[in-house]
Amino acid sequence: MNSKIKVDKFVIVAFLLCMVCTMAMQAKAYDNFKVSVYVRAYEVDKMKDIHWLDSTWNVISQQLEVDKIYLETHRDLLIVDDATLEQAKKFFHDRGIETAGGITYTINEANSFETFCYSNPEHREMVRKIAEHTAKHFDEFILDDFFFTSCKSDIEIKAKGTQSWTEYRLKLMTEAGRDLVLKPAKKVNPRVKVIIKYPNWYDHFQGLGFNLDEGPQLFDGVWTGTETRDPAGNQHLQNYLSYNIIRYFDNLRPGYNGGGWVDSGGLNLGMDRYAEQLHLTMLAKAPEIILFAYNQLLGVKLSPRFRTPWQGMGTSFNYDEMTAPIRQKNGTSIEPTTMARIADVVLKQTDKLVGKLGNPIGIKSYKPFHVAGDDFLQNYLGMIGLPMDIRPVFPKDQQVVLLTAQAAQAPELMTDIRKQLQSGRDVVITSGLLKAIPEKIAEIVELRCTDLKALVNDFGRYGQAGRDLLIPQVQYYTNDAWEVVSAGRPLTGGVSGYPILLRAPYAAGNLYVLTIPDDMGNLYDFPAKALNEIRRIMSRDMDIYLEAPSKVGLFVYDNKTLVVENFNDEPVEVRIVTDDEVTRLENLENGDILAPLPAEPVQSRRPVTPKNSFRLSLLPHSYKAFQYK
Repeated sequence: MNSKIKVDKFVIVAFLLCMVCTMAMQAKAYDNFKVSVYVRAYEVDKMKDIHWLDSTWNVISQQLEVDKIYLETHRDLLIVDDATLEQAKKFFHDRGIETAGGITYTINEANSFETFCYSNPEHREMVRKIAEHTAKHFDEFILDDFFFTSCKSDIEIKAKGTQSWTEYRLKLMTEAGRDLVLKPAKKVNPRVKVIIKYPNWYDHFQGLGFNLDEGPQLFDGVWTGTETRDPAGNQHLQNYLSYNIIRYFDNLRPGYNGGGWVDSGGLNLGMDRYAEQLHLTMLAKAPEIILFAYNQLLGVKLSPRFRTPWQGMGTSFNYDEMTAPIRQKNGTSIEPTTMARIADVVLKQTDKLVGKLGNPIGIKSYKPFHVAGDDFLQNYLGMIGLPMDIRPVFPKDQQVVLLTAQAAQAPELMTDIRKQLQSGRDVVITSGLLKAIPEKIAEIVELRCTDLKALVNDFGRYGQAGRDLLIPQVQYYTNDAWEVVSAGRPLTGGVSGYPILLRAPYAAGNLYVLTIPDDMGNLYDFPAKALNEIRRIMSRDMDIYLEAPSKVGLFVYDNKTLVVENFNDEPVEVRIVTDDEVTRLENLENGDILAPLPAEPVQSRRPVTPKNSFRLSLLPHSYKAFQYK
């Protein structure tokens, strides 16, 4: 009897010790989100060599703490075999790392990202088998960017018939997701969760078959591409997209957006550009971030070229810290060698902040499904200090709603606009939307946005632009609408002025027209005082706005916290304007207190609510976070 009791106690103690060890191994490396690494099929295939796997993981794991690994089973017709997948899974599980699968449905990335042709019977069979193969090994897998089609083979041309490519591809890829991926995968493994990762070019999705209306409801979850890389590159994706796109995808199916995804693109511009992508993804409150990819974290070496000229000034992201020796748990130190160290430092620094932030809020902008117009404009607006919140339905509870040309095709648009205005609230439309539907807007106010252009550089009392700006001419009837902000070209002999922000009263509300330059990037050339007026009018729902030059972002949260971030290469002076009830700003990172300054008088024909303002300085590519009370 006593012997049995002793044996039982031994078993219990051993079990508890095992549980403690397991929990310690699986403890989260970060408090507020998971950090994961995606491994392409090329590198997973190399993991059949356990020595290669062990040595490469040692390089990464000494510099970066990782919670989860995504092991890709297919890319470019390379299918990783069963034994290699199982060996890789066991390797990471033994080290307390979660694993999931991944699929990239490409035939040849090097050939302009050649996709499968989803009406081709042979391709359809390959797609199905890849899904089944992956589901056999994983209870969760993610589809990388390329679950779309750009194929225009004879088979696809015949199958399309008289439909537009957009109509045809939306139907085709929705069916392929359901019948070639989800159903086969769940038949093999009923527990499997299949996640679709949507890339960063969201305004063009419909043309290649990404269905944001049905896809988030069809799949078990979505993932978000937050790579912005070089904003002047071929995609023209502005820094702010790394935050904005997370918020948009959250609104497609709340609670089902798994996280963001960043690659090494942008490092050519310096360490700060890569760091900002990671930082902004997590400011959007993503629950997880995937670092693409294993080969980049291993092969992109730290280099003095990543150290930008403003480093050493005390900026938020510190290159010298990232290249300093790393103290190991056993007391030794190692020299960091790859970009993995940059990610580790930035994410740990951001982890300390994001837990203090509430749910993000912003100016709601209505974007119906499968529409084009004013492409990616909300990201440019985010870069001039307007917090954005893109919604797939017309917001009914806001003091101000932003409508771009994307809203032109919404069937109930004018009904929604009238209700908004008649309730005493405001609508801001872009010149692009006015040009798209002038007859409909005429139900509210008779305006015109023709093909005529104006070259402007002077904003009157709001200051001068740094260059000539080409804008569309918005025309209106005198005394039926009023210019709030105007621009002309008097310094070079011009005598005319043109609306930049136009106000047209209707019922108890106001319809504003915001003129967008032909080059959206010229929004950054607007004088700071002109931007201040635009921010003041558009920020009624947040009771807080910026007074600052362009390329300064404001991120606002529902627990009265905010982050203000400078994307310029130079220091900037900023004012945060709040309601007069706000008496101080407390820095969330160091506890410093900012006291209010008297707000500058606002020149306006309308009554103005008393405000407080707080002045601060921001170094290049740096941020500050505050609680306002």
